[in-house]
Amino acid sequence: MKPLIVANWKMKPQALKGAKRLFNLVKKETRKVTNVEIVVCPPFIYLSNFFYGRGKTMIKIGAQDCFWEDPPAGGGAFTGEISAKMLKDLGCKYVIVGHSERRKYFKETDKMINKKIKAALRNGLKPILCIEKISQIKKGIKGITKKDLKKIILAYEPIWAIGTGKACGIPEAKKVNLSIRKILMDSSFPTSSYILYGGSINSQNARDFIKKAKFQGLLVGGASLNAQEFIQIVKNVSET
Repeated sequence: MKPLIVANWKMKPQALKGAKRLFNLVKKETRKVTNVEIVVCPPFIYLSNFFYGRGKTMIKIGAQDCFWEDPPAGGGAFTGEISAKMLKDLGCKYVIVGHSERRKYFKETDKMINKKIKAALRNGLKPILCIEKISQIKKGIKGITKKDLKKIILAYEPIWAIGTGKACGIPEAKKVNLSIRKILMDSSFPTSSYILYGGSINSQNARDFIKKAKFQGLLVGGASLNAQEFIQIVKNVSET
């Protein structure tokens, strides 16, 4: 299976011009990389620009969040929300769910996150379930059928490592990875399920999280906003 590298741009760049420049640089410099799956998750406001003006590329587009309701044909009274159906209709393939910043700043609970995962699955999106603690796995996948479990991607992000420049140590990360894998096996997840690592990823440590800690991919935050750094992360992982 190809390593999966997901770029979470969060609430950046602040202008469309910068977002296009960043995307085009990554697209140009990774066009020959065929053994890594790249997903870019820009802010909602830029999504349509990337679908209708990105040209030919293997890069997939994802969203940073979705709402848990599927509104009726006439729309729903959920001011400010974006449904999974809207994202799918636009062309998104992936959606990040349960990021620690959503849990912290918007008070998202495991129950809310579970509903978002189900909404994503109903609408043909691949949810990337972010967890800070192993105990959040079973709560996040509660009530999901065995058939749909294989579509879920897990991303382990120790909250103390996000944006701090201090990534989890490789031995510790490997231990957590094995613990997650055991829980997945006990929960009927297929053995081929993706588990990503996120938290202060850079071009120096990216390869080790794949090769030594045995993760199947990376969820990259701040480093994904630096075109050259992100490109180098992709290239380094492609050589593992």
